[in-house]
Amino acid sequence: MTTPQPGAASPPEHTGAPAGGPVAATSKPAHSPWLVLFVLCLGFFMILLDTTIVNIAIPDMIDRLHASLDQILWVLNAYILVYAVLLITAGRLGDLYGPKLLFMLGLAIFTLASAACGFATTPGQLIAARVAQGLGGALLTPQTLSVLTVIFPPAKRGAAFGIWGAVAGVATVAGPTLGGFIVTHWGWSWIFFVNLPIGVLALVLAAVAMPDLKLNRRHRLDLVGTVLATVGLFLLTYGLIEGQPHDWGKVWGPVTIPEVIVAGVAVLAVFVVQQYLQRGGEPLVPFAIFRDRNFSVMNFVGAALGFGMLGLFLPLVIFLQSVLGLSALQAGLTTAPMSLVSMFVAPVAGRMADRIGGKYILMSGLALFAAGMGIFVASTHPDSTRLHLLPGILVAGLGMGLTFAPLQTVAMRNIEPRMAGAASGLINTTRQLGSVIGSAAVGALLQNQLATRLSESAQAHAAALPAQFRERFVAGFSHASGGGLEVGAGQNGVDFGGNVPDAVRTVIADTFHVGFTNAMHTTLVLPIAILGLAALSCLIVKRRRAAGQPGTGATTTEVEAPASA
Repeated sequence: MTTPQPGAASPPEHTGAPAGGPVAATSKPAHSPWLVLFVLCLGFFMILLDTTIVNIAIPDMIDRLHASLDQILWVLNAYILVYAVLLITAGRLGDLYGPKLLFMLGLAIFTLASAACGFATTPGQLIAARVAQGLGGALLTPQTLSVLTVIFPPAKRGAAFGIWGAVAGVATVAGPTLGGFIVTHWGWSWIFFVNLPIGVLALVLAAVAMPDLKLNRRHRLDLVGTVLATVGLFLLTYGLIEGQPHDWGKVWGPVTIPEVIVAGVAVLAVFVVQQYLQRGGEPLVPFAIFRDRNFSVMNFVGAALGFGMLGLFLPLVIFLQSVLGLSALQAGLTTAPMSLVSMFVAPVAGRMADRIGGKYILMSGLALFAAGMGIFVASTHPDSTRLHLLPGILVAGLGMGLTFAPLQTVAMRNIEPRMAGAASGLINTTRQLGSVIGSAAVGALLQNQLATRLSESAQAHAAALPAQFRERFVAGFSHASGGGLEVGAGQNGVDFGGNVPDAVRTVIADTFHVGFTNAMHTTLVLPIAILGLAALSCLIVKRRRAAGQPGTGATTTEVEAPASA
């Protein structure tokens, strides 16, 4: 694979398209765009299914792989990190070599990596395989929005994005429930093997149904920008995940965790400057796209949504299985109503966004999502039942359903088809970067809160124990968050060995349940607040242009409006 050299002129594609036309197909599409949408959604479904299945399997992975909480955070974040930093590059590659090729290549890599995940026997092997999954997912994802933006006219995109958004609901239904069933009966490794038949089917259908779209303009890759973004994000994520296990002290010789985080921020700052200096050429982040206010705001909203979702579900899954004692299947069924509601609401929200604009639909969705999770958190205590949790889950599901399709519709409405690959890669990147930072930040905050809350809970419960066991009991919980915390299914935070009376084990369980619940309550304030901020940011979205008014671009349907409109 070669990349055009900087400054080298690329001859236009001879496709028979009108001169200056932004897009042409090298092979005439033989199938309905709705069939192509189905194929794209099938691949996208596999990516999302894998994420939700992995979340529900976290306690079982910790138990069977003898992994620590920080190792499991890397199982989650290794995938998301690679996925995020390569999305824009993958969008560029789709513009260069065609989205069909990149879509199929991503499917193949992701499917093979899923098999490798299933065969992993150590946390390190699983993390390495998840990196490969991230590569495949990154190659695949931006091609979906890019192709949809090209093959559907602006008036139909809301409906298409609504179906695309509904796929997220289906995947989140299938993930926890199917994943819970698989984990309960066969173990965590089979959650990855389920990707194999889906991947093979999607590959066959893509080869037959997808048109071979090409853009008239060729792109070069910003390798320096890619390296800077990768290094900066790795340092920042590593510092957040490894902070509590290393007591926020030394991690690499004399290098401390705060220094690693500061270095990551500094490298990202250099990346931003480098991108700005390259703005006249082909930077990794095309600054010209940000001239559209809606696209800029939606990138922040997407990042906040990713932050909120990944940040919320990590403590939630542990709470359901390790505190309430639910099986993986029961935990999946507990969260399934959220996804079911989202699945049915998303297509309706997409059609409404086509008719009246997505601004207030999206704002309402984000606010309801935050409110629903707030209700859910307020309903959680060590003696909660699934019925207690249902109201918050339903409200959050309604909010999710009102969010995905309007977000994509507002973001992509004014984007020219020739920039569709870069734009779709960028908005997916910001959402995934939000997921990376959200997962790492919430994981770090959770570990920090556990260090305090478990110690407090242990001291409060110590009086119920025999005097000879109290010091060991308090010390065990006080030092657990430094790397020995056991939060797998049925585990109670600390392993005190087998020679412990049943009455003492009951106190140990109560201590963990109270400590974890209190830590979770404080931790989840952060992602809920981020979602609320995202809802407020929608106030500055431009209003929809009235029919018949001229636009500024090929697909423009919105105009400047006061921020208060």
